Amino acid sequence: MKRVKTVGFGVFVAMILTLGGCQTEPGDADAQADVQTPPQSGSEEGDIPIFQFDPTWPKMPLPNRWLVGNVAGVYVDALDHIWIVQRPRALLHGYEDDLSYEVPEAECCVPAPSVIEFDQAGNVVQAWGGPGPDYEWPEASPGRRTLRSPGPPLGYDWPETEHSIFVNDADDTVWLSNSGGSHIVKFTRDGNFLLQIGRKGQDGGSNDTENLGRPAGLVVDPATNELYVADGYGNRRVIVFDANTGEYKRHWSAYGNPPDDSIPFEYDPGGSTPGMPRTDGGNRTQQFNTVHCVQLSGDNLLYVCDRANNRIQVFQTDGTFVDEVDVAPWSLRGAPMDIAFSHDVEQRFLYVVDGRNEKVWILRRDDLEIIGAFGHGGHWGGGFTVAHGIAVDASGNIYVAEVTEGKRVQRFTYMGLGSSSPGQ
Repeated sequence: MKRVKTVGFGVFVAMILTLGGCQTEPGDADAQADVQTPPQSGSEEGDIPIFQFDPTWPKMPLPNRWLVGNVAGVYVDALDHIWIVQRPRALLHGYEDDLSYEVPEAECCVPAPSVIEFDQAGNVVQAWGGPGPDYEWPEASPGRRTLRSPGPPLGYDWPETEHSIFVNDADDTVWLSNSGGSHIVKFTRDGNFLLQIGRKGQDGGSNDTENLGRPAGLVVDPATNELYVADGYGNRRVIVFDANTGEYKRHWSAYGNPPDDSIPFEYDPGGSTPGMPRTDGGNRTQQFNTVHCVQLSGDNLLYVCDRANNRIQVFQTDGTFVDEVDVAPWSLRGAPMDIAFSHDVEQRFLYVVDGRNEKVWILRRDDLEIIGAFGHGGHWGGGFTVAHGIAVDASGNIYVAEVTEGKRVQRFTYMGLGSSSPGQ
């Protein structure tokens, strides 16, 4: 059954009407980081997840004078530890990495390893990964000194652009995706290389069963040990592999269709403007356009972020289409970056991180209806600058990773269910 919904219109209007008088006072440490917008008609009062920005997490400063670049992915494992993957090459060269030179130019800083594991208190448990000595740092300004080698020889292809991280608790392995190339990699929990799927520089398009096309999100089904990959920025499909051997299983595009690379990437918002619903339903394109995330629910449904089409599609694990919802359809270049499920057994709520409008949308999962949102654009704590990844821990707390100039991961504490009235 095909069911099209639009997420965002009622919430956007509520924001316009209410945000003018709802600013928190400076220095109020207990104030909620941002207004959570009221529910749309039909949602139950007092049945909306409420979150509050936690300025104490993670613990700062990081050890070893580390500094992180774009934090592209975040994941919470079975130990309730929080993992991030970040891009050390995204540091502002010659300003943020001055301690990296053979003759240091300043006290700050050293690029942190690409993979960092935190405990619940925000302490670093371990860190590993990153380019080997053959990596060519960005060209320094004239007269700048040579940089230290960032790591040991690899023996495999480190991702050109680190994107998403998935920890498979069933076998204590860690998967990393690579939105800048044609392969993904698998490691032990402490960073020893195990498997590479795809060959560097060998993308053969959306029907190539051996290589990938700038893959983004990934998730392993513990029941079948199958790896689902959102593939991706270059290709337009979900592709499935055996998580042990890397053997190809199946792939599909939007609505379960075979991917067709001959169809141009395009998005038609239906003439809508910010805050206004589509007038004609928009372009119901039959192909994915930037497949950005995949998440598997407890009832065995696969949720896929079709980012540049501003929608999430839901499938059975064999690729059979189930449902879809539009997310902020007025947004160009794609709003839905990643999704996570609420911590309750039924996973009643779906959290969608929107890196264009800089917020987290809250949906009821059973009918994909919007019931609230939190977040705002900004560099201060609680705001977002290209919110890109999202994860939820066992207590229901949300973690949001930010790329470009965000360069951080933030925690939002779950405060229980309640009314999401403005100014709360």
